[in-house]
Amino acid sequence: SEGIDVRILPVTDDVASAPAETSAKRRGIAGDLVVFKIAGAAAEAGKSLDEVERLARHANDRTVSFGVAFGGCTLPGAAGPLFTVPKGQMALGLGIHGEPGVSEETIATASDLAKLLTGKLLAERPEGSRKVAAVLNGLGSTKYEELFVLWTAVARQLNDAGLEIVDPECGEFITSLDMQGCSLTLLWLDEELEALWRAPTDAPVLRKGVIIAAEPATDEIVDADGPQSFGPASDASKESGKCIARLIGNIAEALKEAEEELGRIDAFAGDGDHGQGMRRGSAAAFDAAQTAVVAGAGAASVLAAAGDAWADRAGGTSGAIWGLALRSWSNALSDEDKVSDAAIVKGSRLALDGVTRLGRARVGDKTLVDALVPFVETLERESAAGRPLVEAWDAAAKAAQEAADATSALTPKLGRARPLAEKSIGHPDAGAVSLALVARVAGAFLREAAAG
Repeated sequence: SEGIDVRILPVTDDVASAPAETSAKRRGIAGDLVVFKIAGAAAEAGKSLDEVERLARHANDRTVSFGVAFGGCTLPGAAGPLFTVPKGQMALGLGIHGEPGVSEETIATASDLAKLLTGKLLAERPEGSRKVAAVLNGLGSTKYEELFVLWTAVARQLNDAGLEIVDPECGEFITSLDMQGCSLTLLWLDEELEALWRAPTDAPVLRKGVIIAAEPATDEIVDADGPQSFGPASDASKESGKCIARLIGNIAEALKEAEEELGRIDAFAGDGDHGQGMRRGSAAAFDAAQTAVVAGAGAASVLAAAGDAWADRAGGTSGAIWGLALRSWSNALSDEDKVSDAAIVKGSRLALDGVTRLGRARVGDKTLVDALVPFVETLERESAAGRPLVEAWDAAAKAAQEAADATSALTPKLGRARPLAEKSIGHPDAGAVSLALVARVAGAFLREAAAG
């Protein structure tokens, strides 16, 4: 939207999250390090954006990972870990955001664990591959001595498979707080990928080759664009902008109170941080909305600024989704006119279209879309029937809540929870629950505004 050419590349290296024939559905785990390293080296070499994207996609297609965990991570402030592993067992196919494994097996010796890790990955060795880059990654609280012992066994397995190991890495690179466990990542090298993998890098987590010259950073962060400014707005639109800011403040307060419960719901098959993300995102949106109001922004600009701040500060997929939803909704508003009921209804459709276009989720996938679709459709239907906005919104919020509750019976088809589908059954989707909560809060705000 700012005229900057941006390409989106999902990393899909986790062999435990989907079979090879549907590898595009896989999630990214420690393969992030490898793919980002290749992309960075290509950019450092001065290649075009098209070429950087091609090489990064090529690296992603030739990167595979598999991990095991002996214990879950504990979110800051939480009373216990997101998941536990029975004594004497290890969880296979974990996620780097603290998601539990997809299955459990008896803890193996270093030699047997090396056979397990390499066996899962060698099964997807491209024909003719003779060289491989390898990363044995600790997850947060695995002792380096243990990783080094395991690496010796891993290297033996790779050599026995006829592979030459190029610049291997062993340590903690992609961690998940205090999670106990490890993962193995392999990048099947060809000539161009080998050159980029060997290229010098100087980053806190990965250094190799001749140190790259860099200018020292300063302690002061300078906003090159200066203070945010907004275009002219009418008094009526400014008043609507103030209402929007107050509404977002109410939403932020409600999500703060619901943080723990949303995290608990998310932890059944996710990483347990949905509550934190929603609290951070809504708080940032409220601050941005207030700043925009003080700067004299109209309704559209206030909502757009809130959406951008939500996406910027929340983190995770939900942050991007909510930021896009608010930014898309703002396109139905104006800085010249007071917000009308028709504009609010139109904005809901724009938000839904934006979310489904970016996330590609559909009803039944067990995401917030399961609640958003009935909300928007009910709002449009009730408004078209001539019901006042307050009543139409209440009906839509009720539909969203019923749909969110119904996600308990669904199995996730997208996102981090998809590989843990069975563990998700019987529990609602946290994203759908939080959307229904926001809808209820907004409905209460509308009723109060109409009464006052």
